[in-house]
Amino acid sequence: MTLFRHKVAVAGHVCLDIIPTFNLKKLNSNNWLIPGTLNEVGPAIISTGGAVANTGIALRTLGVDVKLMGKIGDDLFGTTTLNYFNQIEDNFGKYMTVASGESSSYTIVLSSEHLDRVFLHCSGTNDTFTIDDIDFSQLEDVDIFHFGYPPLMYQMYTNEGLMLSNVFKKAKQMDVITSLDMAMPDSDSKSGQVDWKIILRHTLPYVDIFLPSIEEILMMLRPAKYKEFQSKAGSDDILSYINGDLLTSLADDLLQKGAKTIVFKLGEHGLYLRTTTEAEMVWTNIFPPVIRKKWINREVIIPSFKVKVAGTTGAGDCTIAGFLASITHHLSPEEALNYAIGAGSNNVQKADATSGMVSWNTLNKQIKTDLVHRNIFQPLIKNWEKSNKRNTWLGPNDNHTNN
Repeated sequence: MTLFRHKVAVAGHVCLDIIPTFNLKKLNSNNWLIPGTLNEVGPAIISTGGAVANTGIALRTLGVDVKLMGKIGDDLFGTTTLNYFNQIEDNFGKYMTVASGESSSYTIVLSSEHLDRVFLHCSGTNDTFTIDDIDFSQLEDVDIFHFGYPPLMYQMYTNEGLMLSNVFKKAKQMDVITSLDMAMPDSDSKSGQVDWKIILRHTLPYVDIFLPSIEEILMMLRPAKYKEFQSKAGSDDILSYINGDLLTSLADDLLQKGAKTIVFKLGEHGLYLRTTTEAEMVWTNIFPPVIRKKWINREVIIPSFKVKVAGTTGAGDCTIAGFLASITHHLSPEEALNYAIGAGSNNVQKADATSGMVSWNTLNKQIKTDLVHRNIFQPLIKNWEKSNKRNTWLGPNDNHTNN
């Protein structure tokens, strides 16, 4: 039986995912979703989604004691979501807010082996989620407070993100490690029209660990550059245009805005880590001194593992779960990145968001004996240095003496 270690509260966006199975050739054809036509699909996978569910359940599977803090309605989708949580563990959903008369959030996910995901999403109660839906007294015995997907939660990005910054400010007053994940704003919706640079400037001073995808942070900080890459790629798949200089530049911007530890999710290319000075890395005081030193002034990239991909739903959330679980185990940054990538690698081998997750002991065995890294994407590491640790590259801002 896995030993529970520490407590993590996961707050923010939650929904019910409906993932139909379908004919891949049909989806790739020009006959998909033509008005007036019937498209036959196979059985649907029904699971919970969003950061609260995905990261929360993944952490629970990894042996971490988790408190879920999201908002659902008292409708069928909300009841299904709550029942799903409570089937995993008795009263697993007891810290969820149930809003009478409101519609719960749901997402129809089109996901396949060879295509990135397409989402049809209803925000529902996520748009009415406020600071009042978090019971901060429940953070008294919590080590890490993680919040996910504010771009999909209206109250979190309106008024220049004042609500979001207040959430993190209050969480920091509870003396916990704070962690923030993002989601891609819809350029045609309200979340795509706000100035995310201002929101981040208000919020990041209270955030210890910031974990956006490279696509999300590029759109938020450099929207013109993101659109340029989209135009070149002819799609949203812009990873081939990312290089190490761009990662460093974006991280510099975020450090100036108050971030302490930055992790960029690079999809199939792996993870990028950047940390700040010893004086600002107060959250690392949880580590023994010899480990804490390894987290100061770091810039690291580690590539993904080679696995067969069935779907990418929840991949980022499970990657984050692996990273946060590694912190509760007091691991070094290189180890934390590897365990995060390992958790994400298990996720993508299943179509849904969390059923691919494994226990900490199994993940530990995989990392040490089974998993093999992909070849590094060379534009990421131009003028970088190869570490003596396996498949680890050190950036120009890395303090090598800490290794």
